[in-house]
Amino acid sequence: MGLLNALPGAVAQGIIWGIMAIGVYITYKLLDIADLTVDGSICTGACVCTMLVISGVNIWIAMLAALIAGMLTGLLTGVFHTFMGIPAILSGILTQLILWSVNLKILGSKANQGLSARTFDVVITQLERWRAIIVLLLFTGVIIALLYWFFGTELGCSIRATGCNLNMSHAQGINTNLNKILGLVISNGIVALSGALLCQYQGFADINMGRGAIVIGLAAVIIGEAIFGKISQNFAVRLAGVIGGGIIYYVVYQTVIWIGLDTDLLKMLSALVVAIFLAVPYWKRKLFSGTRKKGGK
Repeated sequence: MGLLNALPGAVAQGIIWGIMAIGVYITYKLLDIADLTVDGSICTGACVCTMLVISGVNIWIAMLAALIAGMLTGLLTGVFHTFMGIPAILSGILTQLILWSVNLKILGSKANQGLSARTFDVVITQLERWRAIIVLLLFTGVIIALLYWFFGTELGCSIRATGCNLNMSHAQGINTNLNKILGLVISNGIVALSGALLCQYQGFADINMGRGAIVIGLAAVIIGEAIFGKISQNFAVRLAGVIGGGIIYYVVYQTVIWIGLDTDLLKMLSALVVAIFLAVPYWKRKLFSGTRKKGGK
């Protein structure tokens, strides 16, 4: 019964982190960039939303501000990468370090700040988990629909082309640097929005809440592709699969806690799972290339 009672909460958190994973999907799968900004931008979204609501700002305006703040973090990473010529992974690390100080200042130099649903008007709360799940599914549907529309436009297709073949896109006259920046802006805007939802659901914003976010995001992307990727190659289905991956991740996470495994080991296990899934394509190539060589002999 303890596990069954905990499952709705795991599903709600899985959807929130699945939304974050959609942001990771845009950079990792579409742009072929490992963007570590997300560890900071998810916290930025949570901090901005929390402090604005506490100051009396309407929750929807606070969430919009969190979205814009996240987009600015992506813009900073994009400028580091394109204008300053810093490798993408280092650009994300630099932005992440900058955001640590920025987020701390947003929180008023405090490590955390409460956002109780009993005191403030919020969109979702873990006090009403089933309602939260319904609202989160609506959010997910809107985000996927907007992304499906945008990446079907000429600009969206040019962003996808940039990630698919950078040199060919540049040869075709596509502004690849601009597309990289736009992809990072969109990605981190979505990540920050998930942070705004997360702080409402858990009832507080914490300076450390984004630590390890990239691992969770990659896990959701990889699990979603492994389980739902074979259903359809449709872009919207693949994005929905990422949400499914986030839900599965957190259900398994909750199950592991229920079994009694030391919670100090959970992040290590998450990293190992991601490492194994990332290694599978490489192992397959090595295996098949070895088989072909033997066949050729």
